[in-house]
Amino acid sequence: MSKTTPATAALLKAGIPFELATYAYDPDAERVGLQAAEAMGVDPGSVFKTLMSEVDGKPVCVVVPSDGEVNMKKLAAAFGGKTAQMMKPAVAERLTGYKVGGISPFGQRKAVPTCVEELVALQDRVYLNGGQRGLQINLAPDDLVRALGGKTADLIR
Repeated sequence: MSKTTPATAALLKAGIPFELATYAYDPDAERVGLQAAEAMGVDPGSVFKTLMSEVDGKPVCVVVPSDGEVNMKKLAAAFGGKTAQMMKPAVAERLTGYKVGGISPFGQRKAVPTCVEELVALQDRVYLNGGQRGLQINLAPDDLVRALGGKTADLIR
């Protein structure tokens, strides 16, 4: 497995400190983030998933705990929109340059507005996808939000 991805390159370029963790990716897992947490032996609440969505037809990226579900009304409101829906996997892959199960919020092919679930502030460190299946980036929540140039909001149910 390569430890250099567009995600890790973006973090290095931005001077954001991070560590890498790997795990055995299970393509048949019902919920990839939960499977990653279990495989790494960490709290599921500290593993965040990257979801590509559309708000009023425009692409956005959301980062939420792997054990949480996005509330579409809250998602739309976080971006000042009226409606939100999940992006089709093929569109997400084309837009980000990553494969589903390996989508990172960092180093995406096309930068889009990003929002992180506000519960991230309760964690000392968080894990999120490093740009390929089985690769996780571990960093401080403040560094996550700063690196994304994003914001935080209440996004889950």
